[in-house]
Amino acid sequence: MVYLRRIAAFIFCLLSLRSTAQNSFKLVPLGVLGGADESNLSAYMLAPAGSNNFICLDAGTLHAGIEKAIANKVFSGTPEHILRQYIKGYFISHSHLDHLAGMVINAPDDTVKNIYGLKDCLKVLQTHYFTWESWANFTDAGEAPALKKFHYQELTPGEEMAVPNTEMSVTAFPLSHSNLTSTAFLVKSKNSYVLYLGDTGADEIEKSTNMHKLWEAVAPLIKSKTLKAIMIETSFPNEVPDKSLFGHFTPKWLMKEFDNLSLLTSKDELKGLNVIVTHLKLPYSNTVKIKQQLKAENKLQLNLIYPQQGKALNL
Repeated sequence: MVYLRRIAAFIFCLLSLRSTAQNSFKLVPLGVLGGADESNLSAYMLAPAGSNNFICLDAGTLHAGIEKAIANKVFSGTPEHILRQYIKGYFISHSHLDHLAGMVINAPDDTVKNIYGLKDCLKVLQTHYFTWESWANFTDAGEAPALKKFHYQELTPGEEMAVPNTEMSVTAFPLSHSNLTSTAFLVKSKNSYVLYLGDTGADEIEKSTNMHKLWEAVAPLIKSKTLKAIMIETSFPNEVPDKSLFGHFTPKWLMKEFDNLSLLTSKDELKGLNVIVTHLKLPYSNTVKIKQQLKAENKLQLNLIYPQQGKALNL
């Protein structure tokens, strides 16, 4: 009996190691909603599996999300320690408040690090948020005195950039978000990738080709099975008319975009692909309806995942 128990324990250890080896990233959602609840706005910490060198993809909510993660035993220590030591840089998709408020509010307690974004996004941060009329200039550019805590690092679309103090690199792609340019960040660790999209809508509604160009860029990664997840928004249920979407997805339009992606890959290659659905907008009756409609329209059999604040996902 003892011998059998030892064999069982050995097999369990092997399976655990195998499972760990298959994971390439650790994702910690600090905020998952698309507005109304200021304690739970878009922000996702991402690091290679086994590392505590995270980047933050958008930063709508930080402190409240880190507290939830500590309560769930994802992290140990204080929120201030996690904020200061674990987050190595902020990747801001666009300049709307629900994607950056946490970074701005927590700046006094933060450490020196970079804010990454496309030119237009960084310009708004400099002229509207990190100013002495709005808050304080915690950056190294713009209004004097500049406190030099954060450094603006402009990203060039389509150009891969290594992220200092991490084991990752990021490539930015422009997205259309009504009257703004939003951003998709393709994060690479070794030979694995995660794709995060800020707010955006379908090309047909946005009168754009940005989604198509993004799909062209990631289609080879889907074919090679190195793209571990796509993080993409669905803000409204199908009942919201197209004219009122303002650069957001509904379940219907999201699945139409994945149909477009399937033309560049195949239905078989998309089957089971991890799709992390972000930015659902309150009230909760809407979020329930969005999930029901996505399930009904998921003909491609994507693996739809709904992140929860403070609960880690292994990808």
